Amino acid sequence: MTAGTGSFAHALLHPNVTLPEGLTDGNGQPAGRRLNVLRNNVASSLGEALRNGFPVVTKLLGTENMKAIAALYLRAYPPRSPVLSAYGTDLPEFLAGLSQLSHLGYLPDIARLELALRASYHAADAPALDPSRLTDLSPQDLTESTLSFAPSLRLVRSRWPVHAIWLRNTQHDAPKPVAEPQDVLITRREFDPVPHLLPRGGADWIAAISKGQSLGDALDVAQTTAPDFDPASTLAILLRDNALTSLTLKDQRL
Repeated sequence: MTAGTGSFAHALLHPNVTLPEGLTDGNGQPAGRRLNVLRNNVASSLGEALRNGFPVVTKLLGTENMKAIAALYLRAYPPRSPVLSAYGTDLPEFLAGLSQLSHLGYLPDIARLELALRASYHAADAPALDPSRLTDLSPQDLTESTLSFAPSLRLVRSRWPVHAIWLRNTQHDAPKPVAEPQDVLITRREFDPVPHLLPRGGADWIAAISKGQSLGDALDVAQTTAPDFDPASTLAILLRDNALTSLTLKDQRL
């Protein structure tokens, strides 16, 4: 006899839950010991997946603290997919709700950044836009054009110095973070995604373009909050890292 799927899954993730009625081993005996072994294996595998998926969060918290948080997270957010690399999508919200971590206000956004890097890594490939499509246009045509981004592009906005914190914990001799908001553009030129610190106004410009606004209209949006914003350096990153896939002229949209 076997237990129902729902009661078994609940017992599997909650060590204090009693053995589901009717759960037996191959010899027809209560499967308590085998269930405990399975519980430990599941918790260990998911905890390791969480630590591997969020290395900077783990480094900031310490391995033992991360193990404790992983155990809590497992019960609050059971895995929805059999793919371990997909585990942890709710971790930013979970961290934000833990009162004992309220003094680490930046931690949820670091988790969001690491999730965005993972999503970029697993995103589909797409043919890159030929840079000559832009350079061959007149300034007026370019201003009125719209752009499409590669599936691997991600944008992370934060009131914390998330790029500096990530850099400090992944690269030797990175400078100490300064308390200021930072926006991060993630691109994937080849296999590994790369986070780029955006200038003030850059995230507004990219967000406007992603909504279908022309380059000129997107620039107006960006300069509303950052009057000195120049899109040249951000556009150079997009072109260099194959983050653009198509350009549409104004007359093609009509």
